[in-house]
Amino acid sequence: MNSENLADAISRVGSPVELLRNQDWPSVTFPIQPEFTNWRDEQRAWRTGVALMDQSHHMTQLFLWGSDLIALLSSISPNTFATFRPGVAKQLIAVNKDGFLIGDGILFYNSEEAEGLVLIGHHLLIDWVRYNAEKAEASGSDVHHRLEANSNMREGDPTYFRYELQGPDAELVMEKLFGGPVPAVKFFHIADFTIAGKRIKALRHGMAGQPGFEFYGAYADGPTIAEAMMKAGAEFDIRRVGAKAYSASPLESGWIPTPFPAIWDEDFDEYRQWLPATRAGSIAGSLYSTDVHDFYMTPFDLDLGRSVKFDHEFHGREALEKIAASPKRRKVTLLWNAEDVASIVRSQVEPGVPAKFLDFPKARYGLFQMDAVELEGTLVGISTDAGYIAYDQMYMSLATVDIDLPEGTVVDVVWGESPVSLKPQVDQNHRQVKIRATVAPAPYHDYARSVYRAN
Repeated sequence: MNSENLADAISRVGSPVELLRNQDWPSVTFPIQPEFTNWRDEQRAWRTGVALMDQSHHMTQLFLWGSDLIALLSSISPNTFATFRPGVAKQLIAVNKDGFLIGDGILFYNSEEAEGLVLIGHHLLIDWVRYNAEKAEASGSDVHHRLEANSNMREGDPTYFRYELQGPDAELVMEKLFGGPVPAVKFFHIADFTIAGKRIKALRHGMAGQPGFEFYGAYADGPTIAEAMMKAGAEFDIRRVGAKAYSASPLESGWIPTPFPAIWDEDFDEYRQWLPATRAGSIAGSLYSTDVHDFYMTPFDLDLGRSVKFDHEFHGREALEKIAASPKRRKVTLLWNAEDVASIVRSQVEPGVPAKFLDFPKARYGLFQMDAVELEGTLVGISTDAGYIAYDQMYMSLATVDIDLPEGTVVDVVWGESPVSLKPQVDQNHRQVKIRATVAPAPYHDYARSVYRAN
């Protein structure tokens, strides 16, 4: 295995942008069955009925514990820990010295015992937390950690099964599972339940902006729990959701899965020497610049400002306070023009150089999908995650755009690369095109914005 660190890889190539544009990073996959029925009906299930999503395998997990752990996390994160306690979860973020985002993940506080906290998500933030935990432990602090890679990169079973049960009929299914009313649990709080004789936990939230819980427990109990859920949901036409449908769920919840990490300045010099280059990912998309800072985003650009609290000292606080006073961009959904999408698809079966291939249900072909958003030829934002939602029969993307760009504005998403990168995930024979797109809220659907986020 190539053990080259990120700092050496940049020195070899010449710049972070050239490294990431051309780095061979496998397409993002979810190590579960691609489809149980078909991904269109599986997508519709979480909007019209009830869906069961298997989240046991695709995320990295970092188990954490120790009496000095909270102090460490507080020193590197804008999140407040003033009331953090067992039975609560939070969306953890971190920033660099200039207030730009490193990444985010969900931090579960299960107990005060060993491995009682677990940070779950893509590895971007987890690697930064792990690096700081190693440094703290080496200096004598009472901080401990255990990394559990996703099932594509790990031998053996994960510690936990994780099942997301959600949709308009999710509560009815849970009433059957519990034999009575569903206990009231606050948003992002953790509760203990018994299903099929197995003691498990559940986090109150929803991956597609619909009501539901994320149930988790000992991995060996997973098949029993899944069988009980499918049996309870049979009369409601419950659907198991495969990897294809699940990959598009962030488009409805409004969560941007892999924001570009701001780890390229001097405050991360030692980190880049520690981090393997193979974990740095790849840049895909039409946004091209030789300056890596043009890919940076702030927490406020991605609607993560709600995680920021200036009640403690943390790395990047002074810069983030200035950003908070005058944010430059905001998160939106871009609704792609149907004729322009159809034109891209049609170009694949017509003579001539086709447009960059547009996959269904997700268009992402690098870890960081970064497409330019323009208004009358001027750059006004970055389109990130893009894909098709069967319920709405619409292609859309999540983006960050200039804060004064009103909803209803028609912009252009530039699709395709110029110059074309060398990574094998991009088709070398393609032309760049522009897709008209209408600026809309994120999350797009009223329920996710008004009800789901308010509870």
